[in-house]
Amino acid sequence: LHIWAWRVKRPLLKKRLFFKDNRSEEEKKAEETELFTKYYTEWKGGGDADGTFRHIPRFYYRLPAEDEVLLQKLREESRAVFLQRKSRELLDNEELQNLWFLLDKHQVPPTTGDEAMISYESFLKVGEKAGAKCKLFFTARVYAKLLHNDPYGRISIMQFFNYVMRKVWLHQTRIGLSLYDVAGQGYLRESDLENYILELIPTLPQLDGLEKSFYSFYVCTAVRKFFFFLDPLRTGKIKIQDILACSFLDDLLELRDEDLSKESQESNWFSAPSALRVYGQYLNLDKDHNGMLSKEELSRYGTGTLTSVFLDRVYQECLTYDGEMDYKTYLDFVLALENRKEPAALQYIFKLLDMENKGYLNVFALNFFFRAIQEQMKIHGQEPVSFQDVKDEIFDMVKPKDPYKITLQDLVNSGQGDTVTSILIDLNGFWTYENREVLVTNDGENASADLEDT
Repeated sequence: LHIWAWRVKRPLLKKRLFFKDNRSEEEKKAEETELFTKYYTEWKGGGDADGTFRHIPRFYYRLPAEDEVLLQKLREESRAVFLQRKSRELLDNEELQNLWFLLDKHQVPPTTGDEAMISYESFLKVGEKAGAKCKLFFTARVYAKLLHNDPYGRISIMQFFNYVMRKVWLHQTRIGLSLYDVAGQGYLRESDLENYILELIPTLPQLDGLEKSFYSFYVCTAVRKFFFFLDPLRTGKIKIQDILACSFLDDLLELRDEDLSKESQESNWFSAPSALRVYGQYLNLDKDHNGMLSKEELSRYGTGTLTSVFLDRVYQECLTYDGEMDYKTYLDFVLALENRKEPAALQYIFKLLDMENKGYLNVFALNFFFRAIQEQMKIHGQEPVSFQDVKDEIFDMVKPKDPYKITLQDLVNSGQGDTVTSILIDLNGFWTYENREVLVTNDGENASADLEDT
């Protein structure tokens, strides 16, 4: 800038040598600024004279308003055509079979165990013969990603084919979910995901036994898991990318397997037995049959040992109707208590423990909740444990950055969040922790007895 200022000033200096300048200082300053701006702009290549701004690509497109029906229809049709085109770009079953045939034909001996292998040279040959749709899979990057410890520098044909299948499935699912994205912004609202799952039910053989009258409750049960874990800020929408990245969709589509084991069904939140179990528990708790749960009714949840102080906080913080909890709120409650190791569940419980919304738990908060545990111990004829001992154990387990405060992040990082929360809210959870050594010993003795019997 100083160089340009000097260049601008030089004509003025020459002028002063031969002519007397009668202009005021303000006029001189104005001319200097004008010349500087002119030359500096030319040097930078700016100005609108050359129409530079016209070369900036458009990056914002306004969404049609609700009353702009024609524009909305045009946008919907355009998205539908776009998704159909993307769908046609994917490999169909016949093309996948042809790819497998080519890979098998170009395998390179020797085999590793039972796995057929292929070299990079043969890999490229298959890529040339497989067609344009397969081109993106036959790259050095993909090959290197699947290359492990083969002494001949080959990759497993099965691993590569599974990779291709997984990619095709992800793209197909992405397109399928995008069809329900009414806003076209890459996310699904609760109603969008409900429609997707409702239309998916007839394609899942494991759900054939569900009564149609139960469909709405099943859909609500399934959708809540997605939103509880993938929408921690409770915005009411989930990114399609997040749905694809998590394992929930895999669990849901696992129900296509007609031979799914009983154990797998029981551990799968989306299975019919699991959904019926959760809804059945809700009905059993609802003693007055009004379709809602009071605090007294919810107190019988699980082993019936949740403290009244904790339940008070549940009804203070969670959405209720005239002081009673509906099924959707109950599902969040169940998901939190059944998945206490998960960050989303810990966030739910931490919010209830953080009574003053300070963002951390101090000794006062821990004492407040543990007093209810001590009271329950007295009711059951047990000798109450000293709070000081429990407090020291909690801080030793969590090892917070601040020795006097425990944050949510401290709980998550410690890996002990489930234990800490159980100690503070559930007598049964505290008893399990307090007698952990005895329980481990008993389990070991039972295992030894089983081995001896065998």
